[in-house]
Amino acid sequence: QVQPMESGGGLVQAGGSLTLSCTASGGVFTGNTMAWYQRRPDGTRDTVAAITTKGMTMYADSVKGRFVATRDNAKQIVYLQINDLKPEDTGTYFCNKVDTKQWPWGQGTQVTVFS
Repeated sequence: QVQPMESGGGLVQAGGSLTLSCTASGGVFTGNTMAWYQRRPDGTRDTVAAITTKGMTMYADSVKGRFVATRDNAKQIVYLQINDLKPEDTGTYFCNKVDTKQWPWGQGTQVTVFS
């Protein structure tokens, strides 16, 4: 079974950038629209970005212009570039397919933004 694995998080000063990566063990992303989710410190989780198999992207209003989702279908990697980081971007970021039946969640990657 596919198990997403996220990486690339870190402790970053506001205004900085990070690139998160998502790979999968046990399978591939082929044929799936993939999404990035942010779980905030208060436990709420939102979809921040999604990318179709053909590279069409969608973003939450709060991150438009700062987040860029891309994917390398040959390497089976999905990326999330986060620019101009803000304290409200702090949280754990997860990737998963956009589907009513999602894969088991990975560990996520922690992003912490300080002023």
